[in-house]
Amino acid sequence: MRIVAKYWGPAIFCLALAACGAPPPRPSAPAGEPLPAAGTPAPTTPSEAARAAGGRYRIDPDQSELRVLVYRAGAMASLGHNHVLSTHGLQGWAAFDGDASAASFALTVPVADFVIDDPKLRMEEGADFAGEVTDEARSGTAQNMFGPAVLNAADFPSLTIRSVAVTASSGSFEARVALEVAGHASTLVVPFMLETSPLRLVAQGELALRQSSIGLTPFSVFLGALKVQDELRVKFKFVAVRGV
Repeated sequence: MRIVAKYWGPAIFCLALAACGAPPPRPSAPAGEPLPAAGTPAPTTPSEAARAAGGRYRIDPDQSELRVLVYRAGAMASLGHNHVLSTHGLQGWAAFDGDASAASFALTVPVADFVIDDPKLRMEEGADFAGEVTDEARSGTAQNMFGPAVLNAADFPSLTIRSVAVTASSGSFEARVALEVAGHASTLVVPFMLETSPLRLVAQGELALRQSSIGLTPFSVFLGALKVQDELRVKFKFVAVRGV
C-alpha cells in the first residue's frame, strides 16, 4: 500500500475505506428515504413528550461504541485492506418506561472522533482484518474520510440519529430512525436487542447498510478496478444510564 501511495498520492488512501476480501452476503437495511428537512441538530435533551413517557436516560459514551466495517472490491482489491472505524464519542438520551411504542432516543456522533483501525478492534473482527495498517495509511485515510469527498467534517461535524418509531416483538426490538450524515437525510430500520434495568439500558445490534442508501458515493479509481464496496457493516452498543 505504501508503494502505491508513493506514486498516486493521497487519493489512494481513500481506499482505507476499503477491504481485504468481501464478507458473506447479509440482508441489507432498507434503502434510505428522503426526509422533509435536513440540517436540524439532534436535540440534546428529551422533548416534553419524551419526558412525559417516563424513564429518562443519558447516553454513557465510555460504555457505548459505534463500529463500522468497510470493505474493498474490484480487480485490484489486493492493494488495499479492510478497515475498522470506531468511536465512543456518542452523546444523547433515551426515554423508555417499558412501553416500546412510547420509547424515543436521539444521538449525536462527532465525525472527527472516529478512530481508524484500532489494532485491538481489528483483531476482534478476525481474519478479514488481519495484517498491519501503517500510521501513514491511517493518516491518509483520515484525511480523505473527513474531507469534502466523503464525510465533509468541516461543514458537517456531526452525524445525527433520531428515533421515528420503536416497536417490539417476541423480545426483539426494531427502530425506524432518521439519519443525517454529511448533509444527507434518510431513514432506515434498525433491529436491536435491549437489556433493561431501573438504572441502565443497553441496546446492541448490527446491520448491513449501503452507502448509496444514505447519500454517500463509494470511492472508486482505475475505472472501478479498485473501489470501496457499497455495503458497510455497522455494529453498535449504546448504553444509557438513568437521568438526563
